[in-house]
Amino acid sequence: MDTDGTTMPDRGSLRPRAEEESRPKGSGEDQPIPSPNIWGDQETYEIENNGVDPDGAIWSAMRTIRSWADRRVLDIGCGTGFHLPLLAETAEQVIGVEPHVPLYNRAVQRISGIANAEVRHGLAQRLPVEDHSIDVVHNRWAYFFGPGCEPGLRELARVMAPGGVAFLIDNDATRSTFGRWFRDAWPDADPIAVQRFWNRQGFTTKPVMMRWKFDTREDFEAVVRIEFTPELSDKILASHDGTEVDYAVALRWRHY
Repeated sequence: MDTDGTTMPDRGSLRPRAEEESRPKGSGEDQPIPSPNIWGDQETYEIENNGVDPDGAIWSAMRTIRSWADRRVLDIGCGTGFHLPLLAETAEQVIGVEPHVPLYNRAVQRISGIANAEVRHGLAQRLPVEDHSIDVVHNRWAYFFGPGCEPGLRELARVMAPGGVAFLIDNDATRSTFGRWFRDAWPDADPIAVQRFWNRQGFTTKPVMMRWKFDTREDFEAVVRIEFTPELSDKILASHDGTEVDYAVALRWRHY
């Protein structure tokens, strides 16, 4: 889940991956900002990925807008490539882009043997992708800061084919139990201002309710602890039993 360079507070390990690369950094603009959750603990983040949306609510919502079957798909900020095999099951071609070399290397290993999938090393604001070559963009938890990700959005416009659709999956801090935890973590965040930003950028927002669900309480606790501060994690885990939680997301999409 990354961006910096605005007046927004540091969001610790819930900062989005790809968006952090989409903001200009002056002399350091070629360097992605670390994303503590997946950069710091790939194995626990793998557990998190496996526990996200077990019912496929996000995928179902995306399909009602645009199927990626027989399409050229780009996954921006693909991390370890967790979603690439599923996308490649029906897509014509899938390209993952990831700036952090250890994650890039793991993504390459993950798709080994999948003929219609590849991973490219690069940044969201300078995508290593040809002009007007992509039909569907998939991007999770990388753009929810809103203002400041304009360089990445300009790159989207460059690589999208006419009639293409970009999907950006964001946290929805206005509802759900997870949304409340998010607000507790960053009380100065302004989801209304973020929504207004995306409206101005021409994106439509579809609310989706999904959930986290893990096999064990140990897994649930480990994932909470890579996403929140130790103090807030203790509070969350003391008050929330079980191995799952309701989690609201905003599915943002735009036709090009």
